[in-house]
Amino acid sequence: MQVRRIAAAVAAAVVVAAVVYARVIDRAATGDGSLTLYGNVDIRQVDLAFNVSGRLARMAKEEGDPVAAGEEVARVESDIYDHAVALASARVAASRAAYTRLQAGSRPEEIELARAQLASERAALVNAQAVYERRQDLVTRDIVARQAFDDARAAVEIARGRVGAAEQTLSLAIQGPRREDLDQAQATLQADEAALAIARHNLERTRLTAPTAGIVLTRIVEPGTVVLPTSAVYTVALTDQVWVRSYVPEPMLGRVRPGLAVRVVTDTRPDRPYAGVVGFVAPTAEFTPRTVETPELRTQLVYRLRINVRDPDPALRQGMPVTVLVPAER
Repeated sequence: MQVRRIAAAVAAAVVVAAVVYARVIDRAATGDGSLTLYGNVDIRQVDLAFNVSGRLARMAKEEGDPVAAGEEVARVESDIYDHAVALASARVAASRAAYTRLQAGSRPEEIELARAQLASERAALVNAQAVYERRQDLVTRDIVARQAFDDARAAVEIARGRVGAAEQTLSLAIQGPRREDLDQAQATLQADEAALAIARHNLERTRLTAPTAGIVLTRIVEPGTVVLPTSAVYTVALTDQVWVRSYVPEPMLGRVRPGLAVRVVTDTRPDRPYAGVVGFVAPTAEFTPRTVETPELRTQLVYRLRINVRDPDPALRQGMPVTVLVPAER
């Protein structure tokens, strides 16, 4: 007997579910073949933050103020970043001068100076050899001391070494700098230029600008606050794109598709619907969230839609419930 009661209860539950599901479909599909869906306005938000650290010098917007794309909304003190740019600029100038000097090679005056030094050293070698030869003859006759002869011979070797050094100096002056020295100087210049670019980038980031048009929802900090990188200072609602999040029952899934034109109706202006277009249809099913206004749909599987409102205005607010009218199939 108990088994029969359980079976009867299960059968009754199935019938009730079928009736409720049928009511869902009937409510979504109107008599003229159009489809009525429900959803909420979904305005995207963004947290504006600095990429550098510093003390806030200026906050230009209050809550509720509109902002334009690229408009400056806040600024941090830039003294330290100005000095960093000046330091990097000086290093670039020094590196560029060193690289240019190596590229130009030796000046004509430097080459002539090396030739004159070589001629002087050669003359000194000739004189040292003459002294050595005279003392060599005298030492054989015991006229001069052996030490004087040794000194003359050492002077000749020293003079020859100086002549060789002067020849190498002249050769280097004519050939100019080595390829490795040029490459090193060029790499140093490139590194200093990159450091200058980073310094200028950081200086530019002391100005916080809005990435797109919107309305300030929250002003999080005040001037004088020391902010760190990624510390949010504003929360802005983006007004260039307003979406409606809605849901379609599974049997009606074939009625909607990306690119389909629809109408969006609000309670505040039901006689003037907004133009919209379906931008996204979820590939997977889900249970209807409880934010949807129709209690009958909460137990059914639905597919999430994202509808782009083409003519939004300030009357559309975050979370506002709306009705989406899908035209009848042709």
